[in-house]
Amino acid sequence: MSDQPVPPIRTYFDAATAVPLHPVAKQALAAALEDGWADPARLYTEARRAGQLLDAARAVVAEVIGARPDEVTFCANGTVAAHLAVLGGLAGRRRAGSVFVHSAVEHSAVLHAAEQHDAAQQAAGTTGTSVPVGVDRAGRVSTSAFAEAVRAPGVALAALMSANHEVGTAQPVSEVAAACASAGVPLFVDAAQTLGRAPVPGGWSLMSGSARKWGGPAGVGVLVVRTGTRWTTPYPADERERGRFAGASNLPAIVAAAASLRAVHADAAAEAARLGPLVDRIRERVAATVPDVEVVGDPVDRLPNLVTFSCLYVDGEALLHALDARGFAVSSGSSCTSSTLSPSHVLEAMGVLSHGNVRVSLHSGTTGAEVERFLTELPAIVAELRATAGVTGL
Repeated sequence: MSDQPVPPIRTYFDAATAVPLHPVAKQALAAALEDGWADPARLYTEARRAGQLLDAARAVVAEVIGARPDEVTFCANGTVAAHLAVLGGLAGRRRAGSVFVHSAVEHSAVLHAAEQHDAAQQAAGTTGTSVPVGVDRAGRVSTSAFAEAVRAPGVALAALMSANHEVGTAQPVSEVAAACASAGVPLFVDAAQTLGRAPVPGGWSLMSGSARKWGGPAGVGVLVVRTGTRWTTPYPADERERGRFAGASNLPAIVAAAASLRAVHADAAAEAARLGPLVDRIRERVAATVPDVEVVGDPVDRLPNLVTFSCLYVDGEALLHALDARGFAVSSGSSCTSSTLSPSHVLEAMGVLSHGNVRVSLHSGTTGAEVERFLTELPAIVAELRATAGVTGL
């Protein structure tokens, strides 16, 4: 008999980063690899077939989102889609001003685009800048503060994510969209965590999403620009994707992304009803069984599949490694590790504990037994790490 230790059962709890490829996506990808390899911009038979596949995928995504097909653009990934939304939206509205209003808890892709915009404005000697709007301890932006910010002179664009990627809190998109409309400012919504999981409130002018978040292949992003929204590409001119994104598309991946989005959208309500109670169980049990822990994010108005908590007196990186060694693939809403020493901008903006932070995000393959095993093993793992660090008596 072998003396080798039995490897732990692997449990994937990081759907907020990427969801395992949906079975429908696998089937669509295989079919599209056979029939969608040609350049859809050409005129011969193979190209026309590829063009039909691209048009069909665009129509599917548009239907799920509630947009027109010609408003949907496929690009390299969700980060690129967010960059295009921000930089293109600002470029298209440069005559109106150069101020960019956004929540303090936007995804880093949006914040990095804001930094580039600020640097360009500074280099040009202009005064336009990015204006972050703060959030409460649940991670929700103040509608009144956001409305006041977009009413200021020179605001070209506003951004508010549909739900936060680190703590799951849903944002008041409808109310903010109404305030932006009243001020004549287009609103960009990063819907990466919501598409395929929950409806996205209307009123927005630009939207972005990422296929790997809903079970499609990595490397497919979606940018939606409403008709009538002023938008100018920040890239050199190109005839592809109506001039919004340059170069040939990964058509098989796009077809698979559209097929999986349609599938998960059809099951979204049932999945929310199944995963929501599991998240509630995690919130309640972690708070009850782990001393000195803070469960963060709104307990009710949130994504149905995501929960985040922070453990005092525990190094976040060590906790993630310990959980991984026991078979749990989780992530952290905090980058406060020995390698970066930089706290999460989201948790910092919320004013909550960022030490020992764990983000658990569930997907369609998650079972109640997996959640129960996690909740059973977590208290001992945290206690062991605290004991190793010399923290006792909690």
